[in-house]
Amino acid sequence: MAFQDFDQITQRRQQHRKQRLRKRITFALVSIVVVLLLAAAAAAVCVVVYNKQNQDEASERNNESPPAPKPINAAITKKICEESLMKAVDKNVSVKPVDILKASFVFAPEEVEKVLKKVFGLKYDTPFERAALDDCLVLLNDAVEELNSSISSIHGDFGKISARTHDINNWLSAVLSYQQTCIDGFPEGQEKAAMEKLLKNAKELGSNALAIVSQVFDILLTLKGSSADRKLLGLDREGFPTWMSHENRRMLKADASKYTPNVTVAKDGSGNFRTISAALSALPKTYTGRYVIYVKAGIYKENVVVNKTMVNVTTYGDGSQKTIVTGNKNYVDGVPTFQTATFAVLGDGFLAQSIGFRNTAGPEKHQAVALRVQADRSIFMNCRMEGYQDTQYAQAHRQFYRSCYITGTVDFIFGDAAINNVTAQGRIDKRQTTGIVIQNCHILADAKLEPKKERFMSYLGRPWKEYSRTVIMKTQIGDLIQPEGWLEWSRDFALKTLYYPEFNNKGAGADTSGRVKWPGYKVIKRDEVLKFTVGPFLQGESWLKKPNIRVLFGLST
Repeated sequence: MAFQDFDQITQRRQQHRKQRLRKRITFALVSIVVVLLLAAAAAAVCVVVYNKQNQDEASERNNESPPAPKPINAAITKKICEESLMKAVDKNVSVKPVDILKASFVFAPEEVEKVLKKVFGLKYDTPFERAALDDCLVLLNDAVEELNSSISSIHGDFGKISARTHDINNWLSAVLSYQQTCIDGFPEGQEKAAMEKLLKNAKELGSNALAIVSQVFDILLTLKGSSADRKLLGLDREGFPTWMSHENRRMLKADASKYTPNVTVAKDGSGNFRTISAALSALPKTYTGRYVIYVKAGIYKENVVVNKTMVNVTTYGDGSQKTIVTGNKNYVDGVPTFQTATFAVLGDGFLAQSIGFRNTAGPEKHQAVALRVQADRSIFMNCRMEGYQDTQYAQAHRQFYRSCYITGTVDFIFGDAAINNVTAQGRIDKRQTTGIVIQNCHILADAKLEPKKERFMSYLGRPWKEYSRTVIMKTQIGDLIQPEGWLEWSRDFALKTLYYPEFNNKGAGADTSGRVKWPGYKVIKRDEVLKFTVGPFLQGESWLKKPNIRVLFGLST
């Protein structure tokens, strides 16, 4: 009996201690109006209303603007969120609002690092599983790096933090993509379930941070007025996204033949190198500015990786059907999809022009990627991506494609990046700033398919993950597309949570009267579609100024 009494006293003390900690958090957050609103986005997010997620999701499905910020958010796992915030303020007698915001991040990289240690010690029997494990080690290290980038950007006053919100959301969205890619690398079964269990807490912490930052940004916009972020919708006179730098804009506007290359690649030995990989390996580690590689006409049979240290690289050729990089790695031969790419881009600021990327494995080999892009602020102009299943893997971050030709059969544009560019988008969290946007494009049958198109049923896309988001606007859609437009992934999976809008498309396949009746499908109006144009969706104003490529920030007139 005495032991039971002591246990009850201990529990009461622990409960009292938690209440004091919550009071300290609340006290730190209610000193001024801004801080009071922040409380709704940080500490109170763990202990107050948990039924708002349904309201937000319903608003998104009904194409309504979400209500003004209130205490939120059901998307967050309460226990994980509470524990991380409590640890952050337990020994801090002077909690500041920025401390609460940073606390939502700080335990996420620690959790991923714990998983890394466990993953590093795992042993698998088959080469495929070992390859998937290697991918996980790379991806989780990338996740830690980008989580730390997010944390280091949380400093100064809230005005400065607000200016970095798009970058923070971009990094956190990528982190969730990396973790899910790690899991998806394993075939269905015990190994995949075990990896998913290992990453459960890490994914929840990442979702917590993304939800809190998104809400803080909404609050700041509310305080500043609805016009605070309106500049993202602006149009450049030449139609350039404002995120494109002046140097890159100048380069892409100019004829590629007028570039001044640092090195030349030529199969016949007339250049500095015979392979693209060799040219990249020789890139100076201390080089500043844009490093330009000219690749002469020819078919280059190699698997190229532009690694994370190779930033601001430009690669241009003599034409997308003259300068071609080709490979044939594929899933059936025992290579995880992540590793099948003929050309993989990880270094930020990458720019490619007038080059072709191929994977010739064939349809019987299933997943076989021609181009995989993980690099932030990457640009592709007048390029050609050819394959069958999973041709273009838009893995993560902000990507821009103009005047590119992409061919395939099944899910040939897929991934979880934010891209402007038929589809299998993989957004796993409704607050990820990712999606596939197809604007001013042509969706048509390839010349080889044209005489046989009646024998095949073609669709605009299907939901790879629960919050899949694909937007098709002002695009010419051919008669190969079925009247339903979109295809289920598996029964009713994601049909209520996906977001598949269409706007002002043309062509025989653009008639929406026979489209699917899913809650997540809709025909939207101009005001709604504007936020998915290059300016607001990719924050184009901040990184597309330098390449001289014609880019339309908003909608063409």
